[in-house]
Amino acid sequence: MTTRTASGREIVRNTRPASQRARSWAWHLTMLAVLAIVLYPLLWVIAASLKGNADIITDTGLWPETVTWEHFRSAFDGLAGIPLWRFFWNSFVIAALSVVGVVASCSMTAYALGRLRFPGRTLMLGIVIATLLLPGQVMLIPQYLIFSEMELTNSYVPLVIGKFLALDAFFVFLYIQFMRGIPRELDQAATIDGAGHFRIFFSILLPLLRPAVITSSIFTFIWSWNDFLGPLIYLYDMEKFPLPRLLQSYSNSEGVTNWGGMMAMTLLSLVPVVLFFLVFQKFLIRGIATSGVKG
Repeated sequence: MTTRTASGREIVRNTRPASQRARSWAWHLTMLAVLAIVLYPLLWVIAASLKGNADIITDTGLWPETVTWEHFRSAFDGLAGIPLWRFFWNSFVIAALSVVGVVASCSMTAYALGRLRFPGRTLMLGIVIATLLLPGQVMLIPQYLIFSEMELTNSYVPLVIGKFLALDAFFVFLYIQFMRGIPRELDQAATIDGAGHFRIFFSILLPLLRPAVITSSIFTFIWSWNDFLGPLIYLYDMEKFPLPRLLQSYSNSEGVTNWGGMMAMTLLSLVPVVLFFLVFQKFLIRGIATSGVKG
C-alpha cells in the first residue's frame, strides 16, 4: 500500500497480515537456530585451539578464560623436524593429481559412453553406474594386496591411480548428464568438416563442459584434501604425510593426545579448502543446476 504526502512523496507501507509476519519471523528464527547448531562444532574447534590442553578437557565453557596462541606457534613449526609447508605441499600434490585425473579420465569416458554408438555401450554404462552401489571399503583389502605386491605402498600412486582410470562413476555420470544437453548437431557438423573424435572432444565438447569440469574439480579437490583413510593405509613415511594423516600423528602410541595442537592444525588445514570453495562456488552451483535439468 502506498500513500502520498503533502509534498507529493510516496510512502510504501507494509500491509502484510499479522499471521504472515509471524510465520516469517518463525521461519527466520528456526533458520538461525539451525545455523547455530551447524556452526557450533566449528566454534568449538576454534575455542579449543586457543585453550591449554588441560582446559580443553576440564573447561565446560565454550570460550577460554585465558587465550593462548602456543598451539598455532607449534603448528607452524611443523612436526618431528618437518616444516609445516611440506605437509601442505603433500596434500596439494595429491589433490592436484586427483583433479587432473578425474577431469581427464571421466570426461573422456563420458564422451565414449554418452556420445558414441558401439556394441555393448549400454551394458558398459550400466556396469559403470552400478559401481556407485559398491562401497569403497569392499575393495580396500584386494587393492592393498595388489599395490603391496607391486611395491607401490608408501607412495602417492595408490591414492591417485584410480583417478586416472575413471573409477569415480559419479563424475562419469555427471559428465554424461551434462553432455545430453549439448546438441548432437555440433558433432555431426564437425564430422562433416573432417574432424575425428579427439578433435570433436577437445575442440568442441570440452569447452562446453566447463561448468561440469569445475564442479568435478571442486568435489575432487575437497575429497582428496580431506581423505584420511587412503594415506593412513598406504603411507608410513612422515615426510610424505598429507594434512589429514598428520593430524593422527598428534596422538602417540601411549595414548597421549595434543588436543590443542590437533585443533590448531585442523583449522589451518581448512583454510585452503574454504578459499578454494569460495572462489569457485558460483561455478559449482551453476554446474550442479545445469547438469540436473538437462538430458
